[in-house]
Amino acid sequence: MSYAIQIERLTKSYGDHTVLKSLNFNVVKGEIFALLGVNGAGKTTALECIEGLRKYDSGSIVVNGRMGIQLQSASLPAYIKPMEAVRLFAKWNKTQIDYSMLAALGIDELTKKLYTNMSTGQKRRLHLALALISDPDIVFLDEPTAGLDVEGRISLHDQIRKLKEQGKTIILASHDMAEVESLCDRIAILNDGNIVFLGTIAELTSKIGKCYTIHIKTEQGNEICDCDNIGDTMLDLLEDLKYRGIAVLDIKIDRGTLEQHFIDIARGNGE
Repeated sequence: MSYAIQIERLTKSYGDHTVLKSLNFNVVKGEIFALLGVNGAGKTTALECIEGLRKYDSGSIVVNGRMGIQLQSASLPAYIKPMEAVRLFAKWNKTQIDYSMLAALGIDELTKKLYTNMSTGQKRRLHLALALISDPDIVFLDEPTAGLDVEGRISLHDQIRKLKEQGKTIILASHDMAEVESLCDRIAILNDGNIVFLGTIAELTSKIGKCYTIHIKTEQGNEICDCDNIGDTMLDLLEDLKYRGIAVLDIKIDRGTLEQHFIDIARGNGE
């Protein structure tokens, strides 16, 4: 197996507070990998260490390929135009401009706009274009669809999938669990500076359990029950209601969402 990123015993402290506690994980070339964690878990620090934006105390980080980084916000001048920014980044990276990539992201439609007048979606597309200027092998995306409308999210998700099809490795940081479930091959969840889960979405669901919620509407009100074994639980509930002579009017079953699983693991409830 070929790795894009290899992390061994990565440790980082701020004063007496250890933020990253000897992290170990690898990112496979060509996969979409999400690093997740609640606020304060160490996710941002880990990403910044990998990206080279922050020094770490000990351990090793091996990055096999060129990196492109799309930050959640960019300090571009308010009155710069998109193509001015593109040409500037191309010059910095000593590379040719890929006009087909710009067209795919719709940057060629924004030539006359000033950065300050661009919508959130337009800025996100420009930030991604700037991250891709050097044709990187590994692309870091920090909350890439935050603030976008539905159409903008769908469009950007399509672009991310196309990057994967091109063989690029994507490192995603997102609070949107539906986005993570839709895009990612594997995820790592951080809690208090430790990786508490590393694997696929299916493996996470298996670790936590299916977490079904059964809603039964009766003539006397509602019965709600959380369970892992839906078959036995449903039979027990219905037999109990029948024994008590309560008529069932409706039944609804919800399967636990990735967000519920993530919260359980990230807060240490799924171990």
